Amino acid sequence: MEDTFSNLETYGYIGLFIYSLGGGFIALIGAGVLSYMGKMDISTAIAIAFIANALGDVLLFYMARYQKTMMMEGLRKHRRKLALAHVMMKKNGSWIILIQKFVYGIKTLIPIAIGLTKYDFKKFAILNVASSAVWALAFGLGSYFSGSLLVKFAQTISDKPWIAPIILVVFGGALWLYMEQATKKKK
Repeated sequence: MEDTFSNLETYGYIGLFIYSLGGGFIALIGAGVLSYMGKMDISTAIAIAFIANALGDVLLFYMARYQKTMMMEGLRKHRRKLALAHVMMKKNGSWIILIQKFVYGIKTLIPIAIGLTKYDFKKFAILNVASSAVWALAFGLGSYFSGSLLVKFAQTISDKPWIAPIILVVFGGALWLYMEQATKKKK
């Protein structure tokens, strides 16, 4: 167990950066809990997650704007989800840039959908940086201050490992049902 913590102290920030490029909040929650335990620094973890998250969405926007054919080839199977992202963008306006940071399943689609439109890059970049700061502070500080509760939860999962698959199936199933309903063809 001590080896694991040693590796996290050594490589944890690199992993956090890479995982946060795609908007992964689980790594930030893990870094918050490890900071609570004294194994990482919360300020550094939040700063790294913030920079990576902002950079990741700007890269997605840029790729969608200037490499449309390459992006569309990769998104061929996700056209309905991309259409949902466009609808959400029209419905929520610029607020969708903040909202998407907190909704699993659309985090990567919204910057791509915005990049495919004529949305101003500077406006997107400014709103994205502000949204990334809110996201990093919310998940980083939230997990840091909830550290004792999250450690107890992890110990419960460790003691009763059958709980973890149930949680994953329920969460994954709920997400799948939502995406199916949201992208379903209307008759």
